[in-house]
Amino acid sequence: MNIQVGIISVSDRATEGVYEDAGGPALKDAAVCYGWEVLAEDVVPDEIRDIQRALRMQVNKGCQLILTTGGTGVASRDVTPEAVREMAVRELPGFGEVMRIESMKITPNAILSRNLAVIVDSTLVICLPGKPKGAVECLGFVKGAIPHCIKVLQEVPTSC
Repeated sequence: MNIQVGIISVSDRATEGVYEDAGGPALKDAAVCYGWEVLAEDVVPDEIRDIQRALRMQVNKGCQLILTTGGTGVASRDVTPEAVREMAVRELPGFGEVMRIESMKITPNAILSRNLAVIVDSTLVICLPGKPKGAVECLGFVKGAIPHCIKVLQEVPTSC
């Protein structure tokens, strides 16, 4: 299934030029490897309104799946889950649960992760860790459910 993907890297330091974003490119490589098409990429600071603006732009571009990387930890500037939840029509808790359970097999710090998945309009949004390795691993843990979820979201409801 061809899936149209948007990627949003959430990082104050990357937007300030302190270092180059690595999470977004790592997710792009993974998405391409899965046969998905990357339509949009953005790097934004850890600000709720900036995250939401990028999400809205990517939804409006037709992204069926948006992957965020960063801002899912416990630091005071980690606000990605809050920004995304404000726009959600529903949350899919199983995604976050699986990502944490599988990540706990790799590092005990995974318990601190606030990874999640939600639906914004008819787009699946998955919030992943900021570390490139962790983001790609977590995406791998849930990738099997993504095509079916997107297929269901794209179905046109029938009227009575």
